[in-house]
Amino acid sequence: MNNARYALDANIFIEAKKRYYSFELCPGFWEALLWHHKKNRLSSINLIKDELSRGNDELAKWINKTMPKTCFVSIDDSDIIKWFAQISNWVQTQSQFTQGAKADFAKAADGWLIAYAKVNNLILVTHEVYDPSVKVRVKIPNVCNAFDVMCVNTFDMLKDFKTCFLWKSPG
Repeated sequence: MNNARYALDANIFIEAKKRYYSFELCPGFWEALLWHHKKNRLSSINLIKDELSRGNDELAKWINKTMPKTCFVSIDDSDIIKWFAQISNWVQTQSQFTQGAKADFAKAADGWLIAYAKVNNLILVTHEVYDPSVKVRVKIPNVCNAFDVMCVNTFDMLKDFKTCFLWKSPG
């Protein structure tokens, strides 16, 4: 995946902040995101930024004050809109998913993020896992699979970036 470029789902930021890469535990994770964005290796969409900004917490502050605005791309692009329509139509025609799951997907940023990744030949990064039998939720990897968009988790992306977080003694 040399020089692969990535599109990040909101849960990449949220899970990192809440768990294993919190700001005080692993500031290197956040520095790596900044560095790789500056190298044009990762981005997301404005709808993800909007979702993260509603948090009114340390993550929202970091998203709005530290991560460059250029990380969150506008979805106001004719190709992205075209692919979003195809993705939405596909989801609505799948008998596997409940009506509630389809309605939730239609309101979420997920379809837009997948369309953005598809148009720009990006690898989508999410903590969601492919589940061929899921009914009550439309999972990103399931849709990515149907539209030939590669999907990985945070750890795969970090391995591709050859990221290494080093321990620093407290004293």
